[in-house]
Amino acid sequence: MKIRKIIATYRWGFLFTFTLILLEAGISILFPLFIGFAIDDTLAGMYRGGLQLGLLGLLALVIGAGRRFFDSRLYAKVFKKYGVQTVLKTNSGTSVKTARLGMLKEVIEFLENSLPEIVSSVIALFGVIVILATLNINVFYGSLGVSFLVFSIYLVSSKRTVRLNKSYNDVIEEQVDVIENDDRLGHHLHDLMKWNIKLSDLETVNFSLSWVLLMAFLVCSIIIAINDGLVQYGALFALIMYVFQFIESIVGLPLFYQHWLRLVEIKDRLQKFG
Repeated sequence: MKIRKIIATYRWGFLFTFTLILLEAGISILFPLFIGFAIDDTLAGMYRGGLQLGLLGLLALVIGAGRRFFDSRLYAKVFKKYGVQTVLKTNSGTSVKTARLGMLKEVIEFLENSLPEIVSSVIALFGVIVILATLNINVFYGSLGVSFLVFSIYLVSSKRTVRLNKSYNDVIEEQVDVIENDDRLGHHLHDLMKWNIKLSDLETVNFSLSWVLLMAFLVCSIIIAINDGLVQYGALFALIMYVFQFIESIVGLPLFYQHWLRLVEIKDRLQKFG
């Protein structure tokens, strides 16, 4: 099973949903800017900015809800078709077939739920960094430096992530057989949780190091902006919101990267035995 083959088979459906994802991502980048406009207009006794912000929110709702209605039906078709193929082509026992059907479901859920968030986060990250460059060049340089450091943390641990996921999936494939012969159930669950804990610990360490860097950047960006003379309330608020949006994007992307590494191991497993 290849993800590229799935996308090629349902290319028009994927093209439509990715178009909506791009529109959603573009709108999300505009929110801090429109909030800043609304604040400045309200302080000046005008309500045009507030009306524009409300219309932007309504547009985001219509596009987001429409995409989710469409996605749930598209990915149901994908799972039904490739679920049958996965089970029929797996030349192993019930335990392995059950495990791989669950792994396929995890791949489909990634495409339905995580992939739109990844696209949105990537677009938001680049869009926010560009906007930060127009608001304050020093904060912009800081965002580039922090991005490099955070991604470096996760890249260094990527091989360990793949090894741990492989060990975890090896145990998962034995699960049904173990349940049928429950004399080894306790040992099986111990092994399953052992690898789950190791994965969780690695993720926690990576996230903690990244979070310390990002919080330091948030505090420094406020100080830098004020010291550089940015005192207009709406503009300062917009800058802080964009820094916070940058933090949300940069925190999410490495976690998606770890999830992707797990799916790569699953994909190789399904292709090898499928």
